Amino acid sequence: MAHTWTPEQWQALKSDIRDWGRQLGFDHVGFAPVELGDAAAGLMAWLDAGFHGDMDYMVRHGTRRARPAEFVPGTLSVITVRLDYLPHAADALDNLADRSRAYVSRYALGRDYHKLMRSRLKRLAERIAQEIGPFRYRPCADSAPVMEVELARLAGLGWRGKHTLLLDRKGSWFFLGELLTDLPLPPDSPTTAHCGTCQACIAACPTGAIVAPYRLDARRCISYLTIEHPGPIPEALRPLMGNRIYGCDDCQLYCPWNRHARPTREADFLPRNGLDRARLLELFAWTEADFLRRLAGSPIRRIGHERWLRNLAVALGNAPASAEIVAALRARLRHPSALVREHVEWALVRQTHQPIAHAPLP
Repeated sequence: MAHTWTPEQWQALKSDIRDWGRQLGFDHVGFAPVELGDAAAGLMAWLDAGFHGDMDYMVRHGTRRARPAEFVPGTLSVITVRLDYLPHAADALDNLADRSRAYVSRYALGRDYHKLMRSRLKRLAERIAQEIGPFRYRPCADSAPVMEVELARLAGLGWRGKHTLLLDRKGSWFFLGELLTDLPLPPDSPTTAHCGTCQACIAACPTGAIVAPYRLDARRCISYLTIEHPGPIPEALRPLMGNRIYGCDDCQLYCPWNRHARPTREADFLPRNGLDRARLLELFAWTEADFLRRLAGSPIRRIGHERWLRNLAVALGNAPASAEIVAALRARLRHPSALVREHVEWALVRQTHQPIAHAPLP
């Protein structure tokens, strides 16, 4: 292929790429520049405030996240894509209201999206190569140090909502992916923002993690606490987590734009293992072998059985008092993990209002 193409030829190729992307199932395809403006300064201010918590990899990557051409030398443009994931599932608000049930973030109810997105991005690149010949590219889907939301915003796929997620008039229930390329594709124009004076997402956050519009303190975010955070969950935040055992969707559930969201067409994102309506006690009873077998192919699997039990113990501590819950918690008091034992003990105190008498471990 020739980098001597005319601007009209590059625009025609962009139109073809959009068509090929839609044929592969992507709901939106856009084109972003490699220069992200003042995004690096905003990222460093966020890191300097410590809002990244235990996500030390973000510090290691630093401003490189805002410079795709440093991550993949030779990158001249970024093809950005969206894939809707909102599944047909049990009602989210009903699930949150029933504290005997577990709440799992909508994105994690089905198959892990990372491999699916990267596979389709690779197929998109191969389709482009069929047309123009070989070129250099790298597919990314929440798997590389790039600022996905900023790239998508610059590509016109939406605007950054006050909850910091990408948002458009059809909501925010979608995954983002990128194809970093050495093609000089002209960038699209960003769209305008339409949050106005609305602060529904800020008011809805159970732990007050959205400390200001467009500013998230991950250390208070339930998604961070249940997925990324490896240690004990701060005691002051545990009662606020309710029955959310993996992720949190409240800022999206209460966003007015999500009233217009469409359910996904992807069967892979439909709920597995009844996770959209599962009982806490049922999930807490899973052995590690059960956890690994049942959650094969699920994004949840990566947190491991230890954090799974930690999260469930917190939710059980927040559940209505019952003899069944107390019995299940007591059965885990001698778990080999100190992390699990700590959260089980906390939950037992919440359930029984009595201190735990410690017996020596064998």
